[in-house]
Amino acid sequence: MWSLSKQSIFLTFLLHFFVQPPWLLHALKQTEPPTKIYIVYLGERQHDDADLITDSHHDMLASVLGSKKEALESIVYSYRYSFSGFAARLTKAQATKIRGLPGVVSVTENQIHRLHTTRSWDFLGMDYRQPNGLLAKANSGDGIIIGVIDTGITPESASFSDEGYGPPPSKWKGICQVGPSFGAESCNRKLIGARWYIDDDLRSRMGSDEVLSPRDVQGHGTHTASTAGGNVVRNASVVGLAPRARVAVYKACWSVVGCSGAGRLKALDDAVHDGVDVLSLSLGGPFEGPGTLHVVAKGIPIVYAAGNDGPIAQTVENSSPWLLTVAATTMDRSFPVVITLGNNDNFVAQSFVLSGQPASEFSEIQYYTDEDCKAENIDNTVKGKIVFCFLEKYAQQPDYYSITKAVKEQGGVGVILPQYNTDLVLGDSILVFVPFVTVDYDIAYRISQYIESDDDPKVKISQTRRTIGTEVSAPQVAVFSSRGPSPIYPGVLKPDVAAPGVAILAASPKTPTYRRASYHFSSGTSMACPHVSGIVAVLKSLHPDWSPAALKSAIMTTALSYDNNGMPIQANGRVPKIADPFDYGAGFVNPNMAADPGLIYDINPSDYFKFFNCMGGLGSGDNCTTAKGSVADLNLPSIAIPNLRTFQAATRTVTNVGGQLDAVYKVFLYPPAGVEMAVDPPLLAFSKEDKVQSFKVTFRATRKVQGDYMFGSLAWHNGGHHWVRIPIAVRVVIQDIYSKIS
Repeated sequence: MWSLSKQSIFLTFLLHFFVQPPWLLHALKQTEPPTKIYIVYLGERQHDDADLITDSHHDMLASVLGSKKEALESIVYSYRYSFSGFAARLTKAQATKIRGLPGVVSVTENQIHRLHTTRSWDFLGMDYRQPNGLLAKANSGDGIIIGVIDTGITPESASFSDEGYGPPPSKWKGICQVGPSFGAESCNRKLIGARWYIDDDLRSRMGSDEVLSPRDVQGHGTHTASTAGGNVVRNASVVGLAPRARVAVYKACWSVVGCSGAGRLKALDDAVHDGVDVLSLSLGGPFEGPGTLHVVAKGIPIVYAAGNDGPIAQTVENSSPWLLTVAATTMDRSFPVVITLGNNDNFVAQSFVLSGQPASEFSEIQYYTDEDCKAENIDNTVKGKIVFCFLEKYAQQPDYYSITKAVKEQGGVGVILPQYNTDLVLGDSILVFVPFVTVDYDIAYRISQYIESDDDPKVKISQTRRTIGTEVSAPQVAVFSSRGPSPIYPGVLKPDVAAPGVAILAASPKTPTYRRASYHFSSGTSMACPHVSGIVAVLKSLHPDWSPAALKSAIMTTALSYDNNGMPIQANGRVPKIADPFDYGAGFVNPNMAADPGLIYDINPSDYFKFFNCMGGLGSGDNCTTAKGSVADLNLPSIAIPNLRTFQAATRTVTNVGGQLDAVYKVFLYPPAGVEMAVDPPLLAFSKEDKVQSFKVTFRATRKVQGDYMFGSLAWHNGGHHWVRIPIAVRVVIQDIYSKIS
């Protein structure tokens, strides 16, 4: 028998051996491989039963992780309605192992996507007050369900009231997912569904004011949803593009951090199950994930924002050919204010200056130049004054938000800053802390000359007035709107079309940022995207049998390339220029003409896989033996040839959807400079039996040069009101792979 001392020694040994001290446990934990969320994409569904698909995901994970329990703990989302795949927490080694399993198309690390952040319906010719207008014919989109993937929604907004609505469409199978500040009563017969998605990549970094529910605390989602499908709100002069459509929201984006790619994919998948008719996504990122093609293949058009990185070339996002990618423009509305100097010189600029603000009286000017024009340099000497900055380096763009905040805190009454363009600033100027006016550099120079020549310089800013109509040349492509060509698919012309995206008035939650009203102005391709989503909803109500490609074709082939004064549309930038297809795609959206386009360029979803080498996995199996072919032959309502050395041909097919069955269309060519074009045949004759016709377009370089893109168009005209025009971009090269960067 052991002595007490020997037992104690043995027990102590066991404790040290089996019960590790906290510091050692921590050290061991630190050596464990870190996990991240990976998206495992398996392509087309192998079962119609969604539960069987999810079970197969668990089995695949278990084969790598070692047990079903670990698989269930690892999986974040199972994608099972439109395609097959899952998101899971994995180590790098586990992700690599899954990548090598049979049936796995791709394994990618989860990405965080960015958000791309009225009178617009009237400017678009969609006045809800016209008894015989497009909205009346389409019953304002009644019966159509618009799905919005964004930051959530403000359910109590008048834009989403269900007064006068009947039950949701019978096809609807979605849910109203509840959470803090969002109960079951938040959904109604207008806002028929809501879901939210959160994962570890977002939860640890989202804003402190966020709530785990579909409620929108950021404002972006409420704004976009009300633009696409919000009610007519007469006292706010606000109306959605499809005001009788139903709205379903999918909160995959969160304040501060953005949108999880894994959550976005799950929202797309759920939207297919729920029964939405069109999806609107005002977000994006540098890389394009899988899944969207499967949604489009099921007949659901997807509308995306082009991005806000303009006017730099090759910044367009969301450039897959099956998506409808939207650029942003101004519209025929301005908000002029008058700047009056102490010597009675007057200058007109744009801003939102409300009545009764101190800036409307003459005030002293606090003058800053160049590097001094920063928030940290503003002190209490600005009290009661209007701050003016003059920057000799035009490339500098002062941080107007922090400057106006500092001026307010120090008792200043206004700010005047130079900007080379006001497109993005205008939508935000009502949100800043004191009256804020931007001026061009000509006016800025003249104000600076006055200050230097006057011993007691003073200035005042008038209250804003509104101007609409042809006095304001519009549309103009917004300076921030991302430009083509697509760096991912240079053979696909992007963006597709442009719509209003500057100073758009729409619904908002009452937050510290949007503190003054339930409706606010905002700018971005995020605002342009839901305009087109609403138009697609209206067109789908009129033409329920049209495919996503047909709807896209109708919108593109009827788009406008001239402004409200009959002049070519201008693209804003550091140096304004005439817009080209890399600025606005086919042009400015024209919904009334899109409702009756005459001809459409339709595409069967299987064609996308033929020309993109089974991209995304839907063309798996025997379909993958199909030759890749030329992307120029994909039946898009545009043609882009990035590397024309001598000669190239492209084939297109059009379907007659006009009211005249026995129609004859004649071709009109506008070749890019340095390129000869020919079309065979030059006439297309349709009949009741022959509604579909094909034609061949040939391009021949007339000079041997390493050139840049040149632009043209091809149009079919029936002698009546149908002009069916597609944009063309061609780059003549000597070497196929050529960079313009020197």
